[in-house]
Amino acid sequence: MKSDRLLSVLLLLQTRGLVPATELAERLEVSVRTIYRDVEALSASGVPVYTERGRNGGIALLPGFRTDVTGLTADEARALFVLAAQGAHAALGLDAALGSALRKVMAALPAPHRPAAEQTSRRILVDPVRWMKGPQAAVDVGELHDAVFADRRLLLRYRHSGTDTPCVHTVDPYGLVVKAGVWYLIADLDGAPRLFRADRVERADLTQEPVVRREGVEPADVWEELRRRVEERPGDVRLHVRVRRSRLDLFVRLCAGVLTGRPEPDEESAGEWLVAELAVPETGWARSLLSFGPDLEVLAPPEARRLLAEAAAAVTELYAGNG
Repeated sequence: MKSDRLLSVLLLLQTRGLVPATELAERLEVSVRTIYRDVEALSASGVPVYTERGRNGGIALLPGFRTDVTGLTADEARALFVLAAQGAHAALGLDAALGSALRKVMAALPAPHRPAAEQTSRRILVDPVRWMKGPQAAVDVGELHDAVFADRRLLLRYRHSGTDTPCVHTVDPYGLVVKAGVWYLIADLDGAPRLFRADRVERADLTQEPVVRREGVEPADVWEELRRRVEERPGDVRLHVRVRRSRLDLFVRLCAGVLTGRPEPDEESAGEWLVAELAVPETGWARSLLSFGPDLEVLAPPEARRLLAEAAAAVTELYAGNG
């Protein structure tokens, strides 16, 4: 464990330059005293490491010192070849760079680790895109990628959900997130965090104004706030439904995000049906349940039942004259 930690300290210093001892201790989950002991051990082994005291001090390597050692364990080497976001590299135009980087890593691996790493890359496949994914983003994600790193405000021509007329927003970008194969831009709009789907961005133009970000706020912080806001948003309408046991797995998979609890057996149906409650944003959401046909019934509220009855009648009328 100590040798791994010493190597981690060495690689962090090589990558970051001057690093406060408190930050090293936090990242490696040890005490500051342990970090200073590790620095002494590195120095004793011939690594030119030194400390700077004071408010802006820290630990650093002498300028020009580099090490080519990877220090990867067998499991670490295998983990590098299981890439959970393969589609992300393609969207950003980094497929070639990724392949080149992995070839360099493979060449630098200790010989005993290479067969396992190569086997992992061939036998473990990760596809982050959901089944029956919609059309690709209308705007090149590379444009948004460039905008995030330009540190300038971004002028977005954006089409919000449920509208045909796009709006124009000036936003302060923090970063990009890909979730289940869908790209999002996370940015501040008038100082408040917002989420913009890349496939709804009709145009993205850099302005000459420098980006204005909230002090001390990282992209991961903004994403966590937005993600929690979406996932924990309470439903304004509660649908009480019953679903046939034979369709339960599909029902739970499709409605997991709005289920308020585990479906329970309907005692009056001898186990054929289960009842559940869904917290949805509006009554019209119930239309999506028509895909279950006679295998799902909305029990309440009455306005949801009326809406579904009208929708079903309209479909019946549409097909009634076609024999």
